[in-house]
Amino acid sequence: MSEFAIFQTGGKQYRVKEGDIIKVEKLDATGSVDFDQVLMVGDKVGTPFIEGAKVVAEVIEQKRDDKVLVFKKKRRQNYRRTAGHRQFITVLKIKSIKA
Repeated sequence: MSEFAIFQTGGKQYRVKEGDIIKVEKLDATGSVDFDQVLMVGDKVGTPFIEGAKVVAEVIEQKRDDKVLVFKKKRRQNYRRTAGHRQFITVLKIKSIKA
């Protein structure tokens, strides 16, 4: 099925189809998750959300994302700082899109 949906969670928007695997900000959930803040399904656009539409996803795993290095430097001042950050994420598999 080539129908796609755009939904939002964690302050970000994701474009998905059935069977897609996506990484989202950490959700306190196991098993199945329903997203009802659906902005668009196919060519149908909400104002801002589509009433009754939802995206159903299955939680595959909870983990931490790859490390992002933050490096600060001021030239000629002998100032260098390195810091790392690993974000907690939830890996989801999209099961169905209901309009």
